[in-house]
Amino acid sequence: MTNKEQYAILCQQHPDIPLFMQSWWLDGVCAGKQWDVLLVKNEQEEVIAAMPYLLRKRLGLKYIIMPQQTQIGGIWIHPDVRDSMMSTRNICVDIASQLKSLKLAYYYQQYPIGSAAPEYMKALDFKVKERTTYRIEDLSDIDAVLDAFSKNKKRQLQKALSLHVDFNLSAEDFYQFHTQSLAEQDKTISYTREFFLVMFQKAIKHHCGQIIAIRNADDVLMAAVFVVWDKQSMYYLIPCYSPQYKDSGAGALLALEAIKFARTQQVAFDFEGSMIRGVAQHYKQFGSTPTSYYSVHKYYNPIFALFLFVNWLRNLKS
Repeated sequence: MTNKEQYAILCQQHPDIPLFMQSWWLDGVCAGKQWDVLLVKNEQEEVIAAMPYLLRKRLGLKYIIMPQQTQIGGIWIHPDVRDSMMSTRNICVDIASQLKSLKLAYYYQQYPIGSAAPEYMKALDFKVKERTTYRIEDLSDIDAVLDAFSKNKKRQLQKALSLHVDFNLSAEDFYQFHTQSLAEQDKTISYTREFFLVMFQKAIKHHCGQIIAIRNADDVLMAAVFVVWDKQSMYYLIPCYSPQYKDSGAGALLALEAIKFARTQQVAFDFEGSMIRGVAQHYKQFGSTPTSYYSVHKYYNPIFALFLFVNWLRNLKS
């Protein structure tokens, strides 16, 4: 049995494995690409930790990065050993050794919220960087959630009183709307139609995906978001807004309807974070709490650092 086959069984046995690390999710977002998983086993040959990863190659160099539309990766540790510092350290040592054996040029993943692994990886000469997402943990009292909205968001909701929510927008129409909305801002979409349709179909099949849209009284589409969720959180994965209606309150209503939908699933709400100041400020106005999680990376080959720098300069000019 391959590591991926063992991991698929592990995911079925442990629903606490985050959505973005589930084998079926990776099958979707890595379609046509090579993904695999590193496993750590105990003396009884039971899997106690796993690291799924997307392996890419360029110019003869192998590297690991996060798949598109995937916030969380890194190391999953079995609940039976998760609280043991010694076990976590030994698992990280094992994973680091397996990563080295892959002969990578570069490694980068973002670890789950609350994971202790980044600190141990840091001790193993990996670089660790703090990142921030914005969450609303308690949705039990929707009035209290609304009360925590900023005055600005409350004013926007007043503007949106004539608008209504639509839960029936198709995946095709969502992709077309997102593409058009970005084109109106002289931007291009970062993922293909085929990528989105596969990801959407996977999420729907596993009962953890939904498109939410906002329309006006004339049934014109103004804003939409694709949300996904697991046993712990709902993620505001792909929001899109037509700039024509930026003053309509549609964006605020879209977030509120997504939050209310998360409440029906009895999970926390995660805006999926942003290191962009303007986006972060927007999310904070919904009463969300900044929550830290960590990325872990390592250059095995200094040439790859130069490659990334040149690629960054190219994107800056484009």
